[in-house]
Amino acid sequence: MRNYAIIFLLSSIFLSCNTEQKETESQTVETSTEKEVLLIGTFHYNNPGADVAKTKSFDILNEKSQLELEQISSNIKKYNPTKIFVEWPYDEQRELDSLYQLYIQDQYFKNKKLSNFYLKNEIFQLAFKVSKANNLKKVYAIDYSTAFPFAQVMNDIEKNNQSELKESIQKGITNITSEIDNRIESGTSLTELTYYINSTDFRNYSNNWHINLMLLAGKPNDFSGPQLTSEWFKRNLYMWSLIQKNTADSDERIMVLVGGSHAAMIELFIEKNNNWRVKELKEIMLK
Repeated sequence: MRNYAIIFLLSSIFLSCNTEQKETESQTVETSTEKEVLLIGTFHYNNPGADVAKTKSFDILNEKSQLELEQISSNIKKYNPTKIFVEWPYDEQRELDSLYQLYIQDQYFKNKKLSNFYLKNEIFQLAFKVSKANNLKKVYAIDYSTAFPFAQVMNDIEKNNQSELKESIQKGITNITSEIDNRIESGTSLTELTYYINSTDFRNYSNNWHINLMLLAGKPNDFSGPQLTSEWFKRNLYMWSLIQKNTADSDERIMVLVGGSHAAMIELFIEKNNNWRVKELKEIMLK
């Protein structure tokens, strides 16, 4: 009888703990609020030529592109993000704040000596425009620079006579470059080009290039490929961390404007977080 009493007591404790756990989980689900990220991957409007895939320049200053920027910004204003995050060094937030203050005072573009970057980059052409339209106090810097040993990766591939891998890597770069170049040459709109850079095909290509192809470089004891991938993960994880840390409970909708390959990686992180979901630009433009 004593053994039965012990078993009954243990069963009661287990059932009680299990019930409390379920109640806690239920409460958590009820109180959690899902946040939306308007995730906009973009080509760099000023085209600095710093990326591995080097594309033709797009004229962001022509009348057609400027009208499109107005339309894009108008639709984002209706979406009403409460915070905007951009690809600017996180430790240079003060400089970004100073530039944004000039912008909201209508003084920024009055400086006739602006370099190509400060004149054309998407931060100043789009993010500042949206932020001002939504009466936001600041634009948040989230970029964190890391190593990117691409030259070493290709050297290891060359030394190891990995001709097929070399061809796959170069073919991927050529295909994506040609795709963008052909669209620019054919006069595609800024909006359509942006849709393409946020397409599933583009994001899959980018993630496969960074995550899978790089790991195959060199001999088993050559680690330049994994180093490149780990540094790429690190950079984007730091960016995603900064986004989360600067997002309050009240920020149900935010906007993230970064290079297309960064957006491809950040989308993976968002998919693994049940409290967040991605909102695509196309969704708010077609409403």
